[in-house]
Amino acid sequence: MFVLNVVDGCIPSEKSAGNADDIEEERRLLYVAMTRAKDELSLIVPQRFYSHGQSHSDDHHYALRSRFIPESIVGAFDERTWLPLASSSHSVRRSGGVAVDLTARMRGKWRDIGS
Repeated sequence: MFVLNVVDGCIPSEKSAGNADDIEEERRLLYVAMTRAKDELSLIVPQRFYSHGQSHSDDHHYALRSRFIPESIVGAFDERTWLPLASSSHSVRRSGGVAVDLTARMRGKWRDIGS
């Protein structure tokens, strides 16, 4: 199960931030989502958001983890970070350590279709 955008402003929504009852309802909703996961739970916390048209300019804003996941329990989670490949080639290392040239493989697939 994936819970997306576990950041303040989304969970809890900035619309409910002024009302304690609404914030508690959103805390309960996150709890329900987290406890419904059967095998795996991923809480997605984006590093930043792109806002379009909300102000006079388009901009990126850094996101803060939801206040419902306090620092005191962060250690209970495995943290994973997605990093794009730094090299210009499109090769990926498989778990066995063998490099796979994705560009060449895709070209081969297109050639197979044309045959």
